[in-house]
Amino acid sequence: MIRAILTDIEGTTTSLAFVKDVLFPYARKHLPEYVRRHAMEPEVCNLLHDVRTEAGAELDNAGIIHQLEIWMDEDRKVTPLKTLQGMIWEAGYRNGDLSGHVYVDVAAKLREWRGRKIRLFVYSSGSIAAQKLLFGHSDYGDLTPLFSGYFDTHMGSKREAASYRAILGVIGIPGSEVLFLSDVAAELDAAREAGLHTLQLLRPGTDPVPGHAQARRFDEIVLPED
Repeated sequence: MIRAILTDIEGTTTSLAFVKDVLFPYARKHLPEYVRRHAMEPEVCNLLHDVRTEAGAELDNAGIIHQLEIWMDEDRKVTPLKTLQGMIWEAGYRNGDLSGHVYVDVAAKLREWRGRKIRLFVYSSGSIAAQKLLFGHSDYGDLTPLFSGYFDTHMGSKREAASYRAILGVIGIPGSEVLFLSDVAAELDAAREAGLHTLQLLRPGTDPVPGHAQARRFDEIVLPED
């Protein structure tokens, strides 16, 4: 019996195009001004320190901005970058520039699962703050009350089994009772190695991979032992 569902965001609940063509360009456009305006605030100051540490260089603010832009172009999963992106997106959501894309089949199925007392969790390379913003300002209203928890790269790489074992330790549910949803083969392989059930979402542009259950939409998903 599945007691919990852990879901990816990009390419799973949400269009890759929304992230690639809306969120990332918005963050890149507003990054320089955001860093300059907030650099002295404690949280941002700590993040800029983390950028210097990750880059292995003593960078001034201009150098930090340049480094962050390089990481954006490389789509690096660097925690201080992801956190700063989330803070920039927060401003965009709150001022009405952004609305979180969620596939039409997702919101209804999440509500159904939650009504069946299945606990729902998110695991994304985007920061926890960014995850909450997307679901909190989604096209279908505030979906955050449906989720029991959120995980990001602080848990480790999504392509490593140890990350999923760590998540199981936090939520207190064995892998045999957890289903992981993603579009990415390496993530699914890592989750399966950690003992979770897995299912690949075949959203437009996603190539199927062997060894995992598959569905094109959330409303096509049949839970193991349903």
